[in-house]
Formats: sequence, C-alpha cells, structure tokens
Amino acid sequence: MTTLRILRAGPGVTLQDMGRSGYLDVGLSRGGAADRLALAEGAALLRQAPECAALEMAGMGGEFEADADLRIALTGAPMRAALDGVALAWHASHLMPAGARLSIGPVRSGCYGYLHVGGGFAAPNCLGAQSAHLSAGIGNALSEGDTLEIGPDGGGETGLLLEPEDRFDGGTIRIVASAQTDLFSAADLARLESEPFHRSRRANRMGVALKPEGGGFHLETGRNLVSEVVVPGDIQITGDGTPFVLMAECQTTGGYPRIGTVLPCDLPRVAQAPAGAELRFRFVDLDAAVALERAEADRRSALGKARRPLIRDPHRMPDLLSYQLISGVVAGTETD
Repeated sequence: MTTLRILRAGPGVTLQDMGRSGYLDVGLSRGGAADRLALAEGAALLRQAPECAALEMAGMGGEFEADADLRIALTGAPMRAALDGVALAWHASHLMPAGARLSIGPVRSGCYGYLHVGGGFAAPNCLGAQSAHLSAGIGNALSEGDTLEIGPDGGGETGLLLEPEDRFDGGTIRIVASAQTDLFSAADLARLESEPFHRSRRANRMGVALKPEGGGFHLETGRNLVSEVVVPGDIQITGDGTPFVLMAECQTTGGYPRIGTVLPCDLPRVAQAPAGAELRFRFVDLDAAVALERAEADRRSALGKARRPLIRDPHRMPDLLSYQLISGVVAGTETD
C-alpha cells in the first residue's frame, strides 16, 4: 500500500473529512474540515468522492514524501508549495513522483490549506469518520515521523486547475434569525447589518471571535438563558458583548444568546478570514437561505465541469485562432 511520510509538519496539521453527524445527543459536534468547500474542490480535481479525507493545514504546511507515484491536489487557503524545489500552482492537481519532496510553507491569504491524495487516506474510522476532533479527544495533530496509508487510486489526469471561490479575505456573510434574535434591540440588529466586524486573533476550530466597531452587543433585559443545542454557524454573544461564530468543533450546548446563524454555504468564508479581515453580516429569510443552499449544492456538484488544464493543449483549444500567436515578430530589416 502506498504511504505518505511526514518529514516536517506545522502545529495545526490534522486529517479531516466531512465530519461526524448524529452524535449531538452525546455531546459530540460534527467536526470535520473547517472549509468543507475545499474538500469538494480537491475531489473535483482528482475525480473522487468529496468524502475522502485530506490533510488540513492551519497556517503552515510541512514536508512530505511518498514511497510511490502519487496524485495530489492543493486547495483552500493558498500556500507556498514546491516539489523538489520547483514551485507548484495552488488550487490544482499534480503528479508527485516516488521519493520527491513536497514542501508546503505558510499561507499567503486565508487560514486553512488542504493536501488531497488520489485514493484518499486509508485511516481507520472512528464513529463513522476519519477526522481528528481534538477538542473531543479523537485523533491527534500530525507530526514529524508519522506515516499515513493511502487507499487504492484508480488513476486519472493531473495538471488540472480550478478557479476557487474568493473566500480568503473576509466579505459579506449571510445569516438567518436564530432562537434569540428577537431578544436583541432593533438598534443592535440594525448595527449587526450596518457596521463592519473584524476577525480577532482569538480563533480556532471551535469558534471565531469578531470585533465590532461600535462596541459589544447586550440583551436589554440582561436575562440568563437555559443552555440548549448549538451548531456550527451560530453567532453567540458572550458576557462581554463579543460575537463568536461557532465553527466545526464547537460545543453542542450553550447558554449565550444567539443573535443569528451563518448559512452553511458561507461558513468557509468565516473559517478562512485571516486576523483583521473585515466581515459584514446580512440577514436573509428562510426561503432565501434554502434557495442559496440548494444553489451552492448544485455549484459544488458541477465543480468537475470547471476544471481546466494548467497548460493548455493547442489541440483542445476551440478558440485557438482568436489568439495572437506571433506577437513580437519583426521584419528582417529591423536590426536596432
């Protein structure tokens, strides 16, 4: 069986897939990739199921070596990558020869980059998933000397590129009303949509703190709430008025009031926002939210159609004659 050996790893390298569902009642949140869209992009580049696990690299990658030729794809937050010193394009698939050294450095924008392998990783399942869920004590962060087995790869083309959704520098986040939205004042709800927020340095796979420009948010009644179920995307307002967007490894219950809930299709934008990035919130109604989720599901299922070669083959270019192919040619009499 093909293996991938880790020669060096950043502090936040873990194996992640789509996560675990069905365990909220026993206190285990879904977990899985912080940016689930990146999994779909990697699957499209390698023509395999999006359920295949990938290496999630938080802020910094590492160095890797395989004992056999291996197809790989790089998605998520762009990172500096090279194969035996030759730079690699991000958001693309490549052939990694046996014994070659893959080096992945720090992020250029965003937070989480992903390394996918053809055939997927053959790690054991725990409660129906391969994902590490560190806050729950499932799995471990990967480190130097670890070796990962890789499943059988049916093979396929490499050298393919995807134009990713631009989600690495903040932007507009769509939300729906949550259980306690109507407990907040009209002025606070107006502020939520009108003023910018900046992503704090207080962020991890459990939650992302945001800094509002106009100060914290508070319930006028100051009432305490009974703890109830919370899910990724919920925006909790902590005791000091700080908004926290709950992420993949969030707790399963909480008593802080929730001013809104981020649509799942926009959670990758929150996860990938670097420290200091500006985020703005916009409420949508439930019907609009369902339509947006359906449209995103359709877009992800069609990612395979958006692949294109890293190097264009003239034999496959129907618009070849529209290109200027002889730019720079001069008459033989021009010698100066």
